[in-house]
Amino acid sequence: MHKATFEQRPNRVALFVTCMVDMLYPGVGIATCELLEKNNVEVVFPEEQTCCGQPAFNAGYRNEARKLARRFLSIFGPLVENGEVDAIVAPSGSCATMTSHFFEVLFEESREEELRRQAERLASVTFELTEFLVDVLGLANTGARLQGKAAYHPCCHLYRELGVDDQPRKLLDGVEGLEVVDLPHADDCCGFGGLFSIKNSGISAAMGRAKARSAQQCGADAIALCDVSCMTHINGILSREGISCRAHHIAEILNNHLGNSLRPPSQPEPQQPDHPRRWGD
Repeated sequence: MHKATFEQRPNRVALFVTCMVDMLYPGVGIATCELLEKNNVEVVFPEEQTCCGQPAFNAGYRNEARKLARRFLSIFGPLVENGEVDAIVAPSGSCATMTSHFFEVLFEESREEELRRQAERLASVTFELTEFLVDVLGLANTGARLQGKAAYHPCCHLYRELGVDDQPRKLLDGVEGLEVVDLPHADDCCGFGGLFSIKNSGISAAMGRAKARSAQQCGADAIALCDVSCMTHINGILSREGISCRAHHIAEILNNHLGNSLRPPSQPEPQQPDHPRRWGD
């Protein structure tokens, strides 16, 4: 897929915040906005935006997915075509994949050529957050500082569909104080996969447990990733397995939203009595 090149540095983008960020993790959306604004990019937020249709598409409900795709185009299309924004940015590899790869498929199937062309035009200016920060803005360092060890998990849509992998790793390497460690079997799926985790819950949980063991094996205090859906699944597994490591969206790491350290504060050792305790003391 062709990506647009910019003669001048983009100075205004539309934020496609995604459903899960909007409903469950607004802090990721805030971190995304602040990262862009700190780098002199104005953020426009179309309040009428809704789901991109990915769950319906993955479940085989093509007509329902097309309705949502049409709505997305009707909201974001005019902003780009009228020059009100230079690009669309999403803090999610999976939703960026849906809008930039599969909208064209939907409209090819329905033989709506004008909508297919519009989807193609929007796809060229739609970027996942780290892709935009590195490839478009040319960043390698966001000024973040964080003590601890982090492993990077490449989420499937981001890695396999968008081909984005070096960009988040480069940004994590630029975080002062952060030791980035290798995650064993990093490119294995975490097991979430949207509806896959519902229809194949046993397999999904087993894959999640394997990812949790990898995090424990490499001694990471945190797993950094670019999709809150995978983050939710991995954190659920880590919690159930009793592993202290937690997954965090990269936007919050890069924007100093996690405090000074990934490591939990150490607990003081309980004081022992000077003499053996006796009844009645």
